[in-house]
Amino acid sequence: MKPFALYCKSYRVDVKRAKRLALTIEKYNADAISFYVSCPQADIPLFQEYLSGITVTLIADEDIILSNPSHTLDIVNRIPGHLSQQIVKSEFWRLGHSQAYLCLDSDCQFIRPFHQREFLNAHGVPYTVIDECRDILIPAAMARKQKVIDNFRRESIQVQQEIGRDGKFYNFGPNCPVWHRDVWSSLEENFLKPRQMNFAELIVQHPIEMRWYGEALLKYRAIPLLPSQPFFKMYAYAWQLRKDRSDGLNETDLAQFYCGVTYQSAWEREMDWPSEGGHLASRLGRRLRRALGRT
Repeated sequence: MKPFALYCKSYRVDVKRAKRLALTIEKYNADAISFYVSCPQADIPLFQEYLSGITVTLIADEDIILSNPSHTLDIVNRIPGHLSQQIVKSEFWRLGHSQAYLCLDSDCQFIRPFHQREFLNAHGVPYTVIDECRDILIPAAMARKQKVIDNFRRESIQVQQEIGRDGKFYNFGPNCPVWHRDVWSSLEENFLKPRQMNFAELIVQHPIEMRWYGEALLKYRAIPLLPSQPFFKMYAYAWQLRKDRSDGLNETDLAQFYCGVTYQSAWEREMDWPSEGGHLASRLGRRLRRALGRT
């Protein structure tokens, strides 16, 4: 089993984005870290076509789901896609490819050379993204986006009460965390099994997989906590990107602090598969989605 891997859960609409991510990995992967992409079994031929010639291992989502004996395809297929993808991402560890993995999204891009040591220490312990979310909450307050702040506090309270941890509210994202198999296993052994639950049921109740990982680490201490700021700069809201652009901040500046950037896929629908093309209705649709992304 490798100490570390790169993993992205994708699907056919994002195949062009997954290819772009794979090309940036091919360009900047200084330590030749293994890269895995999963997608629904039906999408495998499409991904084989787009990722041809790129060093990547394709896996069917169904194989990941069924690696948990308490899951069935029927159960997971009944769950909305935005929730089922959290289940797939969080269960990748069961395949035994690596002790830890960087969980990437299709719309991520690496922007400079990166090394394994950025994500793991010399003993193979991952750096865990954890902070109090002030880099998002303070700009949200300045932009009068109180809903962002309220949602963060509500989600924090829900999971902390469930797992039984008192104390500060922490953020474990906003994206591209490094997860260790021992932490997921500790959540299963100490929380799920005593309650006769599986992970799919947990996500349906409280759909915040990064928070479950982080709270399980703090509660059960399966690995040492090595705090880290996010590895990727994520633009979750259009107003964040507009502010940085107006301040003159670009990817060259970001590369001093981050190994990659994530832009919301809703801002570049021309990357959807199949492409929306240049029709008037498609252009109007993209404008509407971008406007909605400003909130």
